[in-house]
Amino acid sequence: MTPSSDTRNQVISTYHDHPRFICVSCSAVLALQDEVISKSFSGREGRGFLMHSATNVKLGKKEDRPLLTGVHTVADIFCMGCNDRVGWYYHKAADLSQKYKEGKYLLEREKIVKENNWKLDE
Repeated sequence: MTPSSDTRNQVISTYHDHPRFICVSCSAVLALQDEVISKSFSGREGRGFLMHSATNVKLGKKEDRPLLTGVHTVADIFCMGCNDRVGWYYHKAADLSQKYKEGKYLLEREKIVKENNWKLDE
């Protein structure tokens, strides 16, 4: 599967009644809000959230990228609903102090919407 392949029919609807993050472009569910590790990260286009996991995303090509905290091996992640780039996945960190990021996702704040699923009593 390539980042540009049409995967709209593979988007899964999940996490009903849970606070989550959805894609700003197509509303596909990308992650549970409970999966946030940190809100103090920087993405390509501003702030980003470090996440334990993500759903409805596909990985782009793995590459070594110089980031604020050093060189990391990352792959861009793309929304399966609309193919927009929504962040990246940390494959490997060169610096020992950055190893905690490995296997985690960075979701860019500008690419996601916080959906709380609050219910009003009637």
